[in-house]
Amino acid sequence: YYWEALQANRNLVENKKIRLETDVEDKDEYGRLLRYVWVDDIMVNAELVRLGYAYSYSYPPNAKYQTYFLQLEKEAREQKRRLWGD
Repeated sequence: YYWEALQANRNLVENKKIRLETDVEDKDEYGRLLRYVWVDDIMVNAELVRLGYAYSYSYPPNAKYQTYFLQLEKEAREQKRRLWGD
């Protein structure tokens, strides 16, 4: 679902004002920036998980929304959305 997820992400953020939220650490062990991405009141990271385009991954100690992401992934699995479809 790479291309579908890319397009879904693009639809959520392209040409929109985004806000980036940090957690405990700025970067992961590979030097990648760790951010929660917001467009208005929509957390893009969570929306991609909810729609079944992304897995829920947490990188402790950066786990502010871990429970929320796990719930969204569970719902996506139960509803067989995208990654979880038959």
